[in-house]
Amino acid sequence: MKNLLRSFIPQSSNTHPVEWWRAAIGACLGIFVSAVFCRELYGIDITLHLLGPVGASAVLLFAVSTGALAQPWSILGSYLIAALVALLSIRLFGNTINAASLAVCSSILLMCVFRCLHPPAAAVAICIVTSKNELSPLGLYVLGPVMLNAVCLLVGALIYNNLTRVRYPKAQASELPATEQPPLNNDGFKTEDLDKALEEMGEFVDVSREDLEEILHKTEEHALRRNRSDIDAARTLSRSTESLSLEHSMADAMKMLARNDSNYLPVLDGDKKVVGIITLVK
Repeated sequence: MKNLLRSFIPQSSNTHPVEWWRAAIGACLGIFVSAVFCRELYGIDITLHLLGPVGASAVLLFAVSTGALAQPWSILGSYLIAALVALLSIRLFGNTINAASLAVCSSILLMCVFRCLHPPAAAVAICIVTSKNELSPLGLYVLGPVMLNAVCLLVGALIYNNLTRVRYPKAQASELPATEQPPLNNDGFKTEDLDKALEEMGEFVDVSREDLEEILHKTEEHALRRNRSDIDAARTLSRSTESLSLEHSMADAMKMLARNDSNYLPVLDGDKKVVGIITLVK
């Protein structure tokens, strides 16, 4: 039971509050611009009916823009699929719960097939099915306001994210300069190892393969540095019969160096961890 309750506690975020503000302001601007254009061309009623999924898409495009679900093809392809599937569902079952359920189910399957999974698109399908007086009667013309919102939001994300130094869209591995690609460690994992691991998981991972590989390489690099530091500290301590604490004076250090006939002594903190080395330069 404790593990179950603990799973509801959110993990700490690694992002800085500045990034929170950047994403929030970007989403606000993106929604506002999309809504204004849609209102001017299609009226306030249609705009309000589509505002829900547009807001959800804004969270992805501005807050987690490096994720696989937030890339340009994801929003454009998913909105198009959701609108078409919703119209087909209405033809089969009318404006009913059955039609809404079928539209969401079919949208997910087709988004997976065409590699454009974007969760807010499911809300687009529901909005079209349930909007009996505004969106449904438009027929294929509903693609106008739907795709207008998608394009406006995407253009806003392209401009705002890059102006605020967040690269968007995320470049594919083949598009990255050679200097930006993390070097492979012969003693660590290989690219094919990562591919096999992702294939074995068989689940949706909302991070691009390139980002995941870069994270793993950086983790491996930090672990290697830490291990080397621990080894160097252990060697230093094993070769020295005495050590200094933070309370020792320089006079104490000189006496201990002379007594041990050594050119260096490690300095330890209260937890017996190496925090520095006193070296005698002759």
